[in-house]
Amino acid sequence: MSYKSLAACVLDLEQNGMLKRIKIPVDPNLEIAEIHRRVFDSGGPALLFEKVEGSPFPALSNLYGTKERTAFVFRHTLDKVRKVIELKADPAKLMRQPVQYLSAPFTALTALPMKSWNAPILYGKTTIDKLPQIRSWKMDGGAFITLPQVLTLPPGDKNIMHSNLGMYRIQLSGNDYLQNQEIGMHYQLHRGIGVHHTAYNQSDEPFRCSIFVGGLPSHAFSAIMPMPEGLTELTFAGMLGGRRFRYLWKNGHVLSADADFVITGTIRKDRKKPEGPFGDHLGYYSLQHDFPVMEVDAVYHRKNPIWHFTVVGRPPQEDSYFGWLIHQLVEPLTTQEFPGIREIHAVDAAGVHPLLLAIGSERYMPFREKKPEEILAQANHLLGKGQTTLSKFLIIADGGDDPKLSAHDIAGFFRHVLERIDWRWDLHFYTKTTIDTLDYSGSGWNEGSKVVMACRGEKNRELKAELPPGFSLPPGFGNPQIAQPGILILQGPAFLKDNDGEHLKNLSSHLEKFEPYLERHLPMIVVADDASFTAASLNNFLWVTFTRVNPSHDMHGVASFTENKHWGCKGALILDARKKPHHAPELETDDAVSKKVDRILEEIGQ
Repeated sequence: MSYKSLAACVLDLEQNGMLKRIKIPVDPNLEIAEIHRRVFDSGGPALLFEKVEGSPFPALSNLYGTKERTAFVFRHTLDKVRKVIELKADPAKLMRQPVQYLSAPFTALTALPMKSWNAPILYGKTTIDKLPQIRSWKMDGGAFITLPQVLTLPPGDKNIMHSNLGMYRIQLSGNDYLQNQEIGMHYQLHRGIGVHHTAYNQSDEPFRCSIFVGGLPSHAFSAIMPMPEGLTELTFAGMLGGRRFRYLWKNGHVLSADADFVITGTIRKDRKKPEGPFGDHLGYYSLQHDFPVMEVDAVYHRKNPIWHFTVVGRPPQEDSYFGWLIHQLVEPLTTQEFPGIREIHAVDAAGVHPLLLAIGSERYMPFREKKPEEILAQANHLLGKGQTTLSKFLIIADGGDDPKLSAHDIAGFFRHVLERIDWRWDLHFYTKTTIDTLDYSGSGWNEGSKVVMACRGEKNRELKAELPPGFSLPPGFGNPQIAQPGILILQGPAFLKDNDGEHLKNLSSHLEKFEPYLERHLPMIVVADDASFTAASLNNFLWVTFTRVNPSHDMHGVASFTENKHWGCKGALILDARKKPHHAPELETDDAVSKKVDRILEEIGQ
């Protein structure tokens, strides 16, 4: 069975006890988002808000809020799509296992997008201000679309197979946008839509754009899916949805026939306006910056439409299960895309892009001394292709050292690496480079550094969860905590100004008296503002450490040295994960709203 609409999916979830209707009026300004977060955190159901104050339209969230529900929504198509991707990774499987894979080519061919003459989306029209104005965090610059499907075509091209369908956040209100006339478009020029923008800048044609909201659940997912070569987003949407993507042309714009809402307009090629702030998926605000503006032409909707949204914030959140499903689908492509790489894991708890774990392979020099060689080339490949180029910390290990090693066992992976890594030569920096736009730990907006930590060889230390005998700290430092064997968290003084490294120099000098114990048993030290919080859970350690450290500026070490432009340390590595003045504010809930939501949840029995 395939869904023909988002409403059909809602009904299916409700009939299977996976959806709750909230019938009381709820304010889209902060309240809806807080309800969503509470229900998500408790592993609760999908939520249909039937009465959104200020809007005639109901709103749906938490559709993908658990692995089980995500798998349930795509239960009829997931195996078929996986076979298509497996066949793309290894076409010879069709010859070796014809019974298992014979249907795969037909799955793709029968999912091609099709032009539609029966278009539910043309039922009615509305205006931007009538859409649910959902604002998730108190510093957000306005209301945002958080699950948009943004479609554009190159100049002069009417071939739907050449379209780009991406997910770029859309600001509906606030700042100095003209209400109902302008909306903000947050995207970078290196993304798919940005390539089109560059082409339109060199053309006299207007840059038309269509934004879809709702429709089949597969449509939103296809907008964020990293597509295998030769597979378009619209074809993938048809495969995963079990129903071809239906579209039509209207006044020069492409409309999704099955969407719940479609906003059409023209992106101003020569004009930008301030967009943001926005509480983002790293757990901090992305601040206000100039981004393109779209002049709104029309807002279409189907009969009884549903506004589909999510709430973004410190992971894990609902979008974490997008990442889980992507992994389920594209894992077979890893060795094809990155030869020699056995497994990769962009760590959700660290904000995805700040930390990438990888397992590589040393295949060609088995009789040489066991030091990282080929896995360094594999690390460069990872940092030079696709979404993995955004990684800030890449920690890569040789899978030959432990065939059972898994990058998804994060604690076990850190244990394996810390038992083997040598800080004298296993750190490789990339300085004055680009990093994720949402990561404010760097030296400027979209500017910072990267580091590869590579390890290979036999276990050379015994990790412990105890402090050395007579352990002490210099003034300003205290509250030592063990995050896990081998990782020590220290509470440091507040970071008062940029390049304030004196405290870390004093700490490094002081800790020399406790070497070689630290190097042998506690080789990684993290300095944080709140050591107890950072060490309280693996997720806290990952989030604090890897979202707040700029490798070139914030990595120090006991007995550090520079030799021929290579930096290393003979003792323990120290990461300064204190908040810096240039960091973006972290996300915090509003106390008054939280108290009101307490009463709402009690009233609805959730």
